[in-house]
Amino acid sequence: MDKYRELTDEDLGEPLTYPVEAFVSRKYAEQEKELLWPKVWNMAAREEDIPEVGDFITYNIADDSIVIIRVDDNELRAFHNVCPHRGRQLVNTPDDVNCVTGKKKNFVCGFHGWTYDLEGNNTFILDKDDWKGALEKKERTCLSPVKVDTWGGWIYINMDPDCEPLLDFLGEVDRILSPYQFEKMRYKWRQWAIYPCNWKTAIEAFMEPYHVSGTHSQLLKYGQFYAYSKPYGLHGVSGFDERDASKKTAQSSGVARAGLGDPRISTYELAKENYETVNFAASTETLINAASRLKDELPEGTPVQDVMSHWMKSAKADDAKRGVIWPEITPEQQSEAGLAWSLFPNQTILQGITFALCYRTRPYKDDPNYCIFESYALERFPEGEEPKTEWVYAEPTPEKWGKVLAQDFANMEWVQKGMKSRGFRGTLPNPHQEQKITNFHRHLTRYMNGAGAPKLLGD
Repeated sequence: MDKYRELTDEDLGEPLTYPVEAFVSRKYAEQEKELLWPKVWNMAAREEDIPEVGDFITYNIADDSIVIIRVDDNELRAFHNVCPHRGRQLVNTPDDVNCVTGKKKNFVCGFHGWTYDLEGNNTFILDKDDWKGALEKKERTCLSPVKVDTWGGWIYINMDPDCEPLLDFLGEVDRILSPYQFEKMRYKWRQWAIYPCNWKTAIEAFMEPYHVSGTHSQLLKYGQFYAYSKPYGLHGVSGFDERDASKKTAQSSGVARAGLGDPRISTYELAKENYETVNFAASTETLINAASRLKDELPEGTPVQDVMSHWMKSAKADDAKRGVIWPEITPEQQSEAGLAWSLFPNQTILQGITFALCYRTRPYKDDPNYCIFESYALERFPEGEEPKTEWVYAEPTPEKWGKVLAQDFANMEWVQKGMKSRGFRGTLPNPHQEQKITNFHRHLTRYMNGAGAPKLLGD
């Protein structure tokens, strides 16, 4: 363990392995309740979930339920969703709902009527005098506060009163991704499912593009999918690499990229295939329409870089006409931002200039073999034209999620089962293309006091 703690980010390029304890052990899942979830910043919701004063949303993680409340136009409060009298939840949060939302002027416990204002103060106790003055101290009767902060339009909570600030936790993520202005995006759709695999098995399926050739082989006719993976502290980025350096552009590491052959044609075909098979996400209709015109607007033989530049300028102008203004992101910023980010421990963002495809996973009940899997698409819309959405439970089928996500589902359950085999000797993540995963386990084991620690394959 001491040697492992000394590993630097560069050391992640060395072959590593780690045991399956973190995925299959009930004891490990129980320890996560104490050592992981209360100690990290949890992405809990989006600000548009609670736009008005009095709006609230619940966030459940393992045994803890948090209620997040908008108390002012520019202020949120978060509390443990429990009455300090006898422990009843103030807002009922069944296992078969993604979250609970609503609007209240105050919160009244359904058991004995104890009442709390939006700032968590107790405002009514029936027969308070019966306690002979023992309830005069505010900290005995108020709701238990939880740290809350926002970034990129997301709401984060942390149950540790001594936690580091959110921006410190995010580190370089803030600098690299803030130019995308996720706070100006809104839900396009959002779906969730209860799925038969551990939450880590699920989120790791989206930590790397190394699986594209084996899982999404229908995409190979459109482009190369060699990839890189790079850690940034707790978090990490992955992106597409080009074996042919001449084909590299500012966009080549991200999802909006040129395909094989004539880039005027293949760029459109690849973008259309991605868009339509990822449940109409990972791009926008504007980008697809602009790509469809490339063959007519550019002469044969136009270099890849010029095709990509024309595509982006054309789509940007189309969006501007309908009231969608692109953020100013330099080619260097796009290149560094790559394809997709994993924010420790359970948030994934696949970003584009005007869109994002996002994932979050959580434990389900006390079973390490099940998780709550969530995916949602964000997009910039003309003001007043944002769609009205809610969380929809969707069975993991191509009809509900699109072909690509259904293919990912088709792996997750069987990875979970396979890791239980006595013949499985431990994972062998790709040292170049799956560094996000080894980095994830490096930091996870530190939170978990060394449990499940990775080791160098040469040890």
